[in-house]
Formats: sequence, structure tokens, C-alpha cells
Amino acid sequence: MSLWWPWSSEPMVEEADDGDFADLADLHALSFPHAWSEEEIAGLLGQTGVFCLVVRRSGVNNSRHPLGFVLIRSVAGEAEVLTIAVHPRHRGKGLAGRLMKAATFKLYSDRCECLFLEVDAANEPALRLYKSLGFRKVGERKGYYRAGEGDGTALVMRADLL
Repeated sequence: MSLWWPWSSEPMVEEADDGDFADLADLHALSFPHAWSEEEIAGLLGQTGVFCLVVRRSGVNNSRHPLGFVLIRSVAGEAEVLTIAVHPRHRGKGLAGRLMKAATFKLYSDRCECLFLEVDAANEPALRLYKSLGFRKVGERKGYYRAGEGDGTALVMRADLL
């Protein structure tokens, strides 16, 4: 008998539910210097056009705690990534890519034309991911991020979905 089988199943992506808000706030705090509270996340999800996808381990013996999440707002055929976070222990395993692919599939199904996001110009892993998903730079904001490794420049990126 292998001890790996409960952990080796493919992670699953699904819509967040009300019971996830505390975990999402904790994940956000582990990922960003200005963390969003459980109430802020719940407030965003209460707005029209906002949805949240979470990635979890699948299998009966696994925790239901999210390993990562993406929060998206969609209005009038355009969408934006409000935030995306993956637990530090689980980064580099393709979870952010799973989340983004699932989100773009949902947006495509909803006939959304394009998806925007902002990313720190110094965040090389995120830039590699976004470029691999078809995002391209359409603008930048100097000094946008106060805490970061670079000069705080935010790149505005766009992916066409239709």
C-alpha cells in the first residue's frame, strides 16, 4: 500500500462557497503585503459579475481547504482578475495555471471577449504563466506596487477570449 495515493490525485477546481472565505483571506495574507479580510472577500463576491474559483486536493482523505484561488469580475463582455493566490508551499506545481485556465473557460462560456490583469513587472513566474496563456502587455503603471522586488511597476495585460 502506498502512502502517496491520497495526495497524488489531480487537484480539482471548483467555485468557492461561503465556507471558504476565512481560508481565502488566509491565502491572500500569505501572498500579499496588504491582505484582504474575510469580509472584504465576501463583499466582493456579493457584487454582480464577481466569481471565485478555488483549487483543492481531490480524494476522500484530503482536506477541503483551498490551495489557491482566483477572484474575477466580469462586466459588459470584459473581465479582470481581481486577485490570484496560491499557498507558498504549493507554488510551482501548476495550480495557478489550472485556476486561470478554468477561469478563462468559464468566461469564454459566458461569451466574455477579453480578460485583463495587473502584475508586478518583477514577478517573473507570474509573467511566464500569463504569457503562456496568451496575455500580452497593453500598458503599465509606474510605482503602482509599494511592496515588491522591483520598482513597483504594474504591467497591464490582456488576453482575448473570443
